[in-house]
Amino acid sequence: MSDIGTSYVRQQMAPPAPAPSSAVGATAWLRQNLFSSPLNTALTLVSALFIAWVVPPLLSFLVFDAVWTGENREACIVPEAGACWAFVKAKFSQFMYGRYPIEERWRVDLTGILLVAGLVPLAIPQVPYKRQNAIFTLAVFPVLAFILLYGGVFGLPTVETSLWGGLMLTLVIAIVGIATSLPLGVLLALGRRSQLPIIKTVSVVFIEFWRGVPLITVLFMASVMLPLFLPAGVNFDKLLRALIGVSLFSSAYMAEVVRGGLQAIPKGQYEAAMAVGLGYWQSMRLVILPQALKIVIPGIVNTLIGLFKDTSLVLIIGLFDLLAIVQSNFTDTNWAGPTTPITGYIFAASVFWIFCYGMSMYSRYMERRLDTGHRK
Repeated sequence: MSDIGTSYVRQQMAPPAPAPSSAVGATAWLRQNLFSSPLNTALTLVSALFIAWVVPPLLSFLVFDAVWTGENREACIVPEAGACWAFVKAKFSQFMYGRYPIEERWRVDLTGILLVAGLVPLAIPQVPYKRQNAIFTLAVFPVLAFILLYGGVFGLPTVETSLWGGLMLTLVIAIVGIATSLPLGVLLALGRRSQLPIIKTVSVVFIEFWRGVPLITVLFMASVMLPLFLPAGVNFDKLLRALIGVSLFSSAYMAEVVRGGLQAIPKGQYEAAMAVGLGYWQSMRLVILPQALKIVIPGIVNTLIGLFKDTSLVLIIGLFDLLAIVQSNFTDTNWAGPTTPITGYIFAASVFWIFCYGMSMYSRYMERRLDTGHRK
């Protein structure tokens, strides 16, 4: 009897059975993300129909029917011609450098290489020597960049800022604005939360003033009105005035983003820093600000992306950034055509999107890396 009973008892563990096909793989992903409910199913179908309606003609215009080569507008005015990429190809160097002298453009290229050489090691956590990279990027590189781009020393011919333009000028304004608005915003946020009445009042007045006026007004005032208040014979470079205006304007918005992070830190963190004997600046540098800045990474990046896109407003004061230099080339009679303007705008939009999306992706990476919260 015992032999009969034991013959039905498994002596070894059965091999694990594969999961149902509806629970793993592409089918499970589709059911979970696109067809999980009647509403999601309807939205998925509507989105698919919209994509099928928009994408084919868009691809035809941008790729299949596009004109890729040509010497002038004649190549782009053929019947049913798509985007005139030949126009972008012919004007590409001007889009990148503006009116910077052709024989001196190697200086712009070298500046870009130095910027990448400083930023990439600083942005990758695994790369060592962070302190040295930070010193080079924040202290040495700005001096080298000014010497290379402006010249006037070491035998380099002077290139006036009125000749700067294109993507180069866009990056100059954006990088200077980003590099100055973040530390100024942190100081203003600390000042607004200060217990000293004078410091708090000055910070509040500064923030509310700059947030209360549009950037286009700030640029106009910096370019046109500021020289009226300066002594006779004293004048600032137009680009320098724009950089100051953009930096002060963006720092006010950055201050409110940082202040939100400071207010999110529990009071116990401040008390713990005081309990171990840290002074105000030590507690802010070692305890409070690292946590606050980690919390507001999305807000900081959102402000920086807005600043990068707002650089196109410098056209109002006669500076030709990427978008302005693209628009100015529409008047070239050699390339005047029905598809030239839309092609130029698509090119400019693509460049802006690449930089903005890159900043967004890096911020998401940093959020995941710095996420030390306890999840259930």
